[in-house]
Amino acid sequence: MSSLDSIVGAVQTTANYVSENLASHAGAEGGTNPSGEEQIDADVWADKLFFDKLSDLDAVGEYVTEERETAVDCGDGYTIAIDPLDGSSNLRSNNPVGTIVGIYDAPLPASGRELVGAIMVLYGPYTTMTVAREDRDSVLRFLLRDGFSEGWGTVELPDDQVVLGLAGKRGQRSEALESLANELERELKPRYGGATIADLSQVMEYGGLFGYPATDGYPDGKLRVHFESAPLAYIIEAAGGGSTDGTQSLLDVEPDGYHARTQTFLGNEEIIDRIEASLGN
Repeated sequence: MSSLDSIVGAVQTTANYVSENLASHAGAEGGTNPSGEEQIDADVWADKLFFDKLSDLDAVGEYVTEERETAVDCGDGYTIAIDPLDGSSNLRSNNPVGTIVGIYDAPLPASGRELVGAIMVLYGPYTTMTVAREDRDSVLRFLLRDGFSEGWGTVELPDDQVVLGLAGKRGQRSEALESLANELERELKPRYGGATIADLSQVMEYGGLFGYPATDGYPDGKLRVHFESAPLAYIIEAAGGGSTDGTQSLLDVEPDGYHARTQTFLGNEEIIDRIEASLGN
């Protein structure tokens, strides 16, 4: 078994368990994560599960998570950067959540060009795992159930552009983005649910754009480079789409710390070009 195989297998096993037991860990908890966001019990629980499974692998040298201030030294091997439960606030209303994993061949901080693989798990009406790896020509999707994974074929971003998941309230985004958002809302179907994995999964299925821009509340954007933006950019670019922070691929963003944030746009290359034309001036 290769190093990447062992990591993918550990994520699959843990995600199966998370999927089966989420309902027992949806209660609120008073703590905050290193990014200053409120945690719930499920965030801490999922982080512990993934840490216990991944840190024990010979392939993993460092474990960095949205829920911890610093990296955990696990020996020699790849660096795992993980958002154990993306969109966890959705649990209260029984809406989808996810897990995002970046596999870096370098200690962090590092750009997405150091990624050798990325995984996104969506816990929806059923649980899927999407995997992009440097040693595979295609992005693969799996159905997770009953402790096993079932191959669901390859993932390619469709040419059609149908859905728009754009975060941020009107009046809190830049004038340039508001102007483009008005155009896109006339062309596409607005669909934003508050869990990055769920919103991006719609874009990967139907085509379009997911975006979390800079806002008054999050002047650097809300999503973290290591745990969310770069791994998802790695997946969507491997699937034939594009990404940008407004001026460059998200894989080229150079974070200055573990929890650095960035504007994040992911989707069809044509729309990504329009984003850069609007925001790059």
